[in-house]
Amino acid sequence: MIAQPKASHFINGTYVEDTAGDAIPVIFAATGEQLATVHAGTPAIVEQALAAAAEAQKEWAKWSPRDRGRVLTRAAQIIRDRNEELSQLETLDTGKPIQETRVADATSGADALEYFGGLAGTLTGEHIPLGEDWVYTVREPLGVCVGIGAWNYPTQIACWKAAPALACGNAMVFKPSETTPLCALKIAEILIEAGLPKGVFNVVQGMGATGAQLVSDPRVEKVSLTGSVPTGKKVYAAAAAEMKHVTMELGGKSPMIVFEDADIENAVGGAILGNFYSSGQICSNGTRVFVHSAIKDKFLKRLAERSAQAIIGDPREDATSIGPMVSETQMDIVLDYIAKGKSEGARLICGGERLDRDGFFIAPTVFADVTDDMTIAREEIFGPVMAVLDFDDEAEVIARANGTEFGLSAGVFTKDIQRAHRVIGQLQAGSCFINSYNDAPVEAPFGGVKASGVGRENSKQAIEHYSQMKSVYVRMGDVEAPF
Repeated sequence: MIAQPKASHFINGTYVEDTAGDAIPVIFAATGEQLATVHAGTPAIVEQALAAAAEAQKEWAKWSPRDRGRVLTRAAQIIRDRNEELSQLETLDTGKPIQETRVADATSGADALEYFGGLAGTLTGEHIPLGEDWVYTVREPLGVCVGIGAWNYPTQIACWKAAPALACGNAMVFKPSETTPLCALKIAEILIEAGLPKGVFNVVQGMGATGAQLVSDPRVEKVSLTGSVPTGKKVYAAAAAEMKHVTMELGGKSPMIVFEDADIENAVGGAILGNFYSSGQICSNGTRVFVHSAIKDKFLKRLAERSAQAIIGDPREDATSIGPMVSETQMDIVLDYIAKGKSEGARLICGGERLDRDGFFIAPTVFADVTDDMTIAREEIFGPVMAVLDFDDEAEVIARANGTEFGLSAGVFTKDIQRAHRVIGQLQAGSCFINSYNDAPVEAPFGGVKASGVGRENSKQAIEHYSQMKSVYVRMGDVEAPF
């Protein structure tokens, strides 16, 4: 498959190149091979994209909501029709196994476009009677929105941000991660093919400087970022300086609590999904696995057995279930955390090393006897590293689970449904799971509390973050004034 795009950027309905921008190599994580090169957006490219978006948004906002929705639903169908092609590109872009990208990336993006396409026609205001006077409200778009993507789900994130923004009548300039710059360009192509007016959705490549120019531009009314907490704080501060609307979907160090009555197979399956899917590169992962001491040995034994069944290899092969880290840099970060886990006294159950092969592969790693003060229990690793911690008491584990700056996700495994709801009700997290982990249907709001984010993506809640309400008071009688 040819990975090199026609040009680096997609602006005003067409590919645009400017080689004056810094070169960004696209590396296939399974081999270290360079697949393509794109260039960072220069100030002139950013200006071109913002100008196109500002102009196109005026006309797009005049479309009826139902007509806007039809464009999104057509785009969703095109994505489904081309799922194999888009999945292969995502695998090249990220290194994730093709068995994963076929079901969790472009398909999720299509779900978002379809959902918000269907929701578009319902975006109405209300009539508020006040005797003979009355008020009506009108839901209006914000204007030009900036989306900043992360590298772990480039296709999905582009659609998660574009779908509600476009449904509400906004235009968007989207900046993918410089690590995975390819997939968003295909989404831009497909949206145009589906009937989106030129300039409504634009893609600009780049690093931090490009993002900073986008965020600080006075024409931008909204910034939506998926990324790390340190990056989120910088972007949030820059947006706040200009009173821009924001959605921040940031990192986490989420707890997964396994009680003594839990179904061991399901709990182990949840831990695998919440730690090793996408090679552990998922912000909502339950990387602090609290296991009741009564079943700890049984849990660890089964976890080691099932982890040994992972097929680690070329992500283009159908059988592969674990791929490489997205980049050499990320691999080195994860290996450093593994070294800290060993040095601080955690017991290594399996993995714990780089694999002796081309690419950026790390074996799925499980540490037991982890304590709350260890680095691997406090900091987000973003790799296939699971920390298993013991507990004996419900109140104790709730307090320990909440003892973090993060609050993105949390999970509970137990057959006691009353305890499940009781515990989930006390956990400080935005996206929670009972006897499951990391499900993210578009119908459900997704986002965190505390340092893990501001606002919500997906569901009807996202509409509130991409639109604003105008209130109109209508007086039917005379105006009474004091003079």
